[in-house]
Amino acid sequence: MAVVATGFFDGVHLGHRKVIETLLDCAGGRGEQSLVLTFWPHPRTVLQNDARELRLLTSMDEKRSMLLDLGVDDVIVMPFTKEFAAMTAGQYLSSVVKGRYGASAIVLGYDNRLGSDLLDPDRAMPVAVGMGLDVVRCTSAGEISSTKIRKALSEGDVESAQDMLGYPYHMRGVVVSGNRLGRTIGFPTANIRLYEPLKLIPFTGAYLTEVEVQGSTYYGMTNIDVAGKIETHIFNFSEDVYGLDIDLHFLSKIRGEIKFQSLQELKNQLEKDRDTCKNLIFGAWK
Repeated sequence: MAVVATGFFDGVHLGHRKVIETLLDCAGGRGEQSLVLTFWPHPRTVLQNDARELRLLTSMDEKRSMLLDLGVDDVIVMPFTKEFAAMTAGQYLSSVVKGRYGASAIVLGYDNRLGSDLLDPDRAMPVAVGMGLDVVRCTSAGEISSTKIRKALSEGDVESAQDMLGYPYHMRGVVVSGNRLGRTIGFPTANIRLYEPLKLIPFTGAYLTEVEVQGSTYYGMTNIDVAGKIETHIFNFSEDVYGLDIDLHFLSKIRGEIKFQSLQELKNQLEKDRDTCKNLIFGAWK
């Protein structure tokens, strides 16, 4: 037997974490396994609901890893198809949650919606109880949503996004060749191609970031241009990292995007950006 939480869990933000805490407490009290049922791809891509505009906070691998790190016994990824989307809430609870995975209880957050008929948590109670499935409400999940976090990031507000996520927003990719222009003015950059093509890229501008590469963590400053190109100058670092994995964690926005008339203008601004980063990190970085 298992206690189940179900949903897309994009970002595994603080609201999701309250649901997972409730899941673990309930499963522990019953002496049962804790199980998360999630989906891939995102329902909007399958149902063509403004899919062109959809960007994700976490890849499937990131999401699964984060849920397991929270202490969940297992994470099941179910393919989201049009046939799956057509199931009613009652069908989903009876044939999948209880029938396929042997759930004794389901944990629902304040905004959970189940099935094609959009059964909400209050109406789920009589349906689930009628099939021998307890409904456990997580009333402390708050009103944090993946949509609100996406909006903050799309405006460059990485600090507000972090407050809702509970951790700095991060992106993972591989270092690829660039034009090496930064190297000629003393600011070599790592050009990054993301592994997840639907990963949300914060709004254009320069950011203070933490950079994980070659098993170590450094500070750096990352610029995102209007084309979505991602370049990071890593402080106190001179290794060749082309072709290597790199992780960026966004800490603070330094400034918006600027068009420069010359390389000297660019260099002068990068020196100011570096000083801004140093003051943010240390107050006075020596």
